[in-house]
Amino acid sequence: MSKKTFAFIAAFMVQVFYGVTFTFASDVIKGGYIKPFGFILLRVAGAGVLFWIFSMFAPKEKIARKDFLTFFLGAVFGIAINMLCFFKGFEYTTPIHASVIMVVVPIIVLILSAIFLKEKVIPTKIIGIVLGLSGAVVLSLYGKATANSSNIPLGNLLVFINAVSYSIYIIIIKKLTSKYHPFTFIKWLFLFGTILVFPFGFSQLSTVDWAVFSPYIFFEVAFVIVGATFATYLLNPMALRELKASTVTTFLYLQPVIAGIFAVLVGSDSLDIIKIVAAILIFSGVYLVTLNKSKAKA
Repeated sequence: MSKKTFAFIAAFMVQVFYGVTFTFASDVIKGGYIKPFGFILLRVAGAGVLFWIFSMFAPKEKIARKDFLTFFLGAVFGIAINMLCFFKGFEYTTPIHASVIMVVVPIIVLILSAIFLKEKVIPTKIIGIVLGLSGAVVLSLYGKATANSSNIPLGNLLVFINAVSYSIYIIIIKKLTSKYHPFTFIKWLFLFGTILVFPFGFSQLSTVDWAVFSPYIFFEVAFVIVGATFATYLLNPMALRELKASTVTTFLYLQPVIAGIFAVLVGSDSLDIIKIVAAILIFSGVYLVTLNKSKAKA
């Protein structure tokens, strides 16, 4: 298997893990088992321990002192802001809403690339951006709350902030992936990340009643730590080592499909016309951005 083929598989598996996690995280948080910030601390600290353990078997590399600031910024945007907003938003919104909003990440990456990498943005790309963001707005303003989703507009706003933060994180770590092995810098990201989220999550995590957890809830928690955190934060840099950031973020288009199918299958969410219209707007915008990106290269 070539390195590029493995990179594509890695990027795909990241979206599979994330797509399933929308439902798992929702079950744990809305079921009252662990409050959002407590779950984040458990997730980050648990994955951090795994990264430090596995890093002992990775190549030993010397880290430039100036790169520790980059590690810290990566932790701020890729762990602290990203996860705090995502899990807090999950208290108010639904799995399909959250996953569809995350599809705007490739559009945000395009905007950031234009600003920081000086890439040319042609008019049709702007139209695509407007369509994609319009879909997110429709989803936020007209989504109906359910018994377990009390404030969908607020929840969607927090998920959108998470999407912006995640986009910044992708750009930050892209430079690190060509310089270091993933284990070399990710363990530091999660060490800094644990320190950053500790003040938010300690009190909530300390009040968790583990005795009421069923085996399935334990499985969901473990999946979020091992699959949706340890595996995804390891696979993403591996994909970025061989692929462009815009290519890796393109795989996010699969997230609503995976999350939606899984959520409907397990009965934790349902489809309605608002979600379908919003998804069409977002996918249309993403299509225009991708189409014109390819034309620009030709």
